[in-house]
Amino acid sequence: MTSEHGTDRPGPGFGAVLRDHRRRARLTQVELASRAAVGVRTVRDLECGRAARPQRMTAELLADALGLCGADRTDFLEAARGHAPAAPPAIDAAPADAIPADAGAPPAPRVVRLPPAADLIGRDADVAELAAELTRPGSEAPGGVTLVGLAGVGKTALALVVAHRIAAAHPGGVAGIVVTDGSTAGEILGGVAAVFAAGRPDDLPAQLAGRSAVLLVDAVERSPDAVAEALSRLRERVPGLRFLATGRHSVGLPDERVRPVAPLVAPSADSGAASGEAASYPAVALFLDRLARVGRSEVGPDEVAAAVTLVRCLGGLPLAIELAAARGRVLTVAEILDRYGDRVLDLSRPDAARPETVVSLRDAVDASYRLLDPAERYALRRLAMFRHRWSLRLAEQMLADGPTAGTDVVHVLDRLLGLGLLSVRGARSSRFRLLDVVRDFGTERASAKGELAAFRRRHAAVLADLAQQAAPDLVGGDLTSAAARLDDVAGDLGAALTFAAGEDPHTALRIAAALPCWWQFRSREVTGRQWLRRLLDDPRTADADPVVRAWAYAGLARLAGPQERAAAQIALASFERLGDAAGRVTTHLLLAVPARGEPDEARAHAEAALVLARRHARLRDVAIAQHHLSWHDIRVGDLAAARRRLAEVERLARRCGDYRVRAVAVAALAELARLDGRPEDAERLGRRAVAELDTVGLAAPNHRRRVLATIGLALARSGRFAEAAALRDEVPSVSLAGTELPGSGFPWAGVPSAEFSAALLDGGIAAGRGERARAAECFARAAEAHAVGDDPRDLVAALVGLIAATPDPAVRRDAAHRLDVLCGSASIALLPWERESLGTIAADPADPDVA
Repeated sequence: MTSEHGTDRPGPGFGAVLRDHRRRARLTQVELASRAAVGVRTVRDLECGRAARPQRMTAELLADALGLCGADRTDFLEAARGHAPAAPPAIDAAPADAIPADAGAPPAPRVVRLPPAADLIGRDADVAELAAELTRPGSEAPGGVTLVGLAGVGKTALALVVAHRIAAAHPGGVAGIVVTDGSTAGEILGGVAAVFAAGRPDDLPAQLAGRSAVLLVDAVERSPDAVAEALSRLRERVPGLRFLATGRHSVGLPDERVRPVAPLVAPSADSGAASGEAASYPAVALFLDRLARVGRSEVGPDEVAAAVTLVRCLGGLPLAIELAAARGRVLTVAEILDRYGDRVLDLSRPDAARPETVVSLRDAVDASYRLLDPAERYALRRLAMFRHRWSLRLAEQMLADGPTAGTDVVHVLDRLLGLGLLSVRGARSSRFRLLDVVRDFGTERASAKGELAAFRRRHAAVLADLAQQAAPDLVGGDLTSAAARLDDVAGDLGAALTFAAGEDPHTALRIAAALPCWWQFRSREVTGRQWLRRLLDDPRTADADPVVRAWAYAGLARLAGPQERAAAQIALASFERLGDAAGRVTTHLLLAVPARGEPDEARAHAEAALVLARRHARLRDVAIAQHHLSWHDIRVGDLAAARRRLAEVERLARRCGDYRVRAVAVAALAELARLDGRPEDAERLGRRAVAELDTVGLAAPNHRRRVLATIGLALARSGRFAEAAALRDEVPSVSLAGTELPGSGFPWAGVPSAEFSAALLDGGIAAGRGERARAAECFARAAEAHAVGDDPRDLVAALVGLIAATPDPAVRRDAAHRLDVLCGSASIALLPWERESLGTIAADPADPDVA
């Protein structure tokens, strides 16, 4: 049986030991080969020294065929492993009657005629599933199961463990054969008869007598036609005999079930596996185990990160992990990673049968690659451009032109899966992935054939199409699912952008112009701004599609906020020239963001967006425009108009299914109720808003913080200070990035920072309790935390509170001056209760500094 994990070194003299035992058994090389179910060439090569050491299963089969037991068997197997052989008894030294009369007959049958099972790591689920499949009642069980996959993925080791596990359920026995190059169907049948202690293949039905049995067939790809013929005949003559086969491809029988053997699971790049957690991943556990076997002491905490990165680079392939771990005799884990992390295909070891030959991972992949026809190889090289998981649709687009145009992609993927070159995980659309070493090999072959640049260009174009198709869904109720689709290909988007920015800038601009809402949703504004500025400034994109350039400028304005109003104005002018209604509405909404010193201009843009959105029946954009305009109503003190607008926002959001916009509208209504002096309504609406924001989740943490502050201030206004203080503890102390209206991608009046919200709430609680000094301190802290671009109406609240609370005339004077400037520049009208509060202070003779 092929050993994919053997490390024993060959020793001298095994050929002589084998030859002497064969002669003593009165067997020819052909007879021994037939009884051992190995090729005649294998026996000849071993005896003449062309192969210095048999594989482990081959040695076991030879020992069985020779009838060796006790010390003779032990010495024979030790010699096969390279240890000094014991001198076998000379053929002529034994008397004739010492040779059993049935010396030429096969040994008595045993329940299990297999090598010992190796210790497996990370395959418990596979073993359990295979064992259950091979022990089902006759009509429910498959005729056979074939484990397929790359050399080194652990097929044989897995098959051996399963075979031992199921032995008790098969009274006819469990035995195995190794297929050798050039084997004929007759030789394979003869070998099967021998391992089941039958004189001839025709004797197998009588030998098994209707009892169930399992035949393990290793390396079917060495003689696939002969294996298929032999197993087909066996299935007809011996219905109770099932098979468990291993190979790079399936046998091809009708009642066969094919099971690809995947590499071991390794930590993902974003798992952040710590020292204690890393070993729970099978790939890491195998690496640590093999390091220990070569004498390395326990891996220290400082080496865990390198070990995790290394097994991830190795793709979880057991052979690759073992080859890398073997370097631990000389290198540290970090040094192994540095040397082989980016050239995994170069890992190698001497061939067990031919020590003078070096076998590398590249050879292992190439052996399966050569089983593909030219069109399938070409498809694999193209698909190797995907860095992570991809969907069937992306594969079809990747192969839609050139030699693969019109190809049945499902057939290609099925072929790759059948050879163990492809991994399929989960039920999501992006579930396909070439094994890491296969992807590296495909990229290497594409480079050698001069195809790499063209393939990467095609990859970038496919990703650009995907991004542009997803862009319209990155607003509204489809935001989360659209963002998830882009998350699945985030690594490929980055690779496509990086390549195209240098080689195909028009395609790079197409990608970048489609991603601003996604970048904003995932708090990657800085990354997005950098890409957009770089590509818009690249002179090679000056003649790009004007629509794409306009959306790129709009995206830059979206990600950079009010400081990029110039970009938004360029985008608006372009959309007006192009007659693009969607672009015009979007850009008007971007320019409608309240900005200090430009409130009237911002309102004009919001009104223009409202007119356009209504004209083109864009309900969601109508809701966003009304939301912007409600702020302007509050700014000038028209709370009734703001309430009507926000009620319409809530209705429209419900109609178009955008629950994020609806949740924020309810939050704004809660704040409006607080400003209008209705704390009970503010609390009720605020708690409803919190529930809805918790439901929509990902995009709303900042808004949730604002609503909590609103509820807390309402509670303080009602004299419920203990409840307000308890709520204060729920306000996060760290601000989460993003001030967008959740799900809209459109910045609005600006959500205050966590520091501002907490300080304002502390001030409101202290003021309600009559703790003026404490209140003044908190309001002053809030005023200092207010940043440019935040909602100026929030700063008004902090300054009014500070003026009302501080006992220091100089502080009051400075705050009053700042409030006066702010209200003038932003055209903010104080609300009645704010004017009343300031009027009370002005009427106090003790405070002559407040006018």
